[in-house]
Amino acid sequence: MNEYITIALTKGRLADKTMDLLGRAGYYCEELKDKKSRKLVFVNEEQKLRFFLAKGPDVPTYVEYGAADIGVVGSDILMEEDRRVHEVLDLGFGRCRMCVCGPREAGELLKHHEQIRVTSKYPNIARDFFYNQKNQTVDIIKLNGSVELGPIVGLGDVIVDIVETGSTLRENGLMVLEEVCPISARMIVNQVSMQMKTQRIREIIDSVRDCIDLDF
Repeated sequence: MNEYITIALTKGRLADKTMDLLGRAGYYCEELKDKKSRKLVFVNEEQKLRFFLAKGPDVPTYVEYGAADIGVVGSDILMEEDRRVHEVLDLGFGRCRMCVCGPREAGELLKHHEQIRVTSKYPNIARDFFYNQKNQTVDIIKLNGSVELGPIVGLGDVIVDIVETGSTLRENGLMVLEEVCPISARMIVNQVSMQMKTQRIREIIDSVRDCIDLDF
């Protein structure tokens, strides 16, 4: 227990759900409950745990390079970033779908494998899906904002994006055309930490897994 275990959390709802799960598993951090705090790193001295919040795409980077031993992030980001980390648990929350979406008529372009333009925040996922799973040639345009604009303003034919309720799609005349894969929150571990801090990390993984099993 002399060494700290550092855990990187994805900001927002995933962080709240992660801390709730960790709390049920016996791991907690009172400092994190203070929403007005300007601190960047939160510590539980008793359990030798250190937490920090990061944007989703940065969490696998912190874990890969050892700034964090453990991270929690959506599987969409893991697929897109393709970092060298151990994915150890599906945490069972943050569930949604990665989908190909567009106007109804774009469905015909997909059926006939025509060359189309795809707008997405996830160019690597989109490329893998169309090239390796559908064997369809596409032009992929990366956007960082509202990718739904792509088909609406004529920048692209379809989008590849996360769908939760589908309400934003419906409001803009779009629909789910194909599902790429399911998405959920995952726990990841640094490769060196898994070897050097094996016992403590295994204890955390096992305790969290037991809570997940109880949920189901």
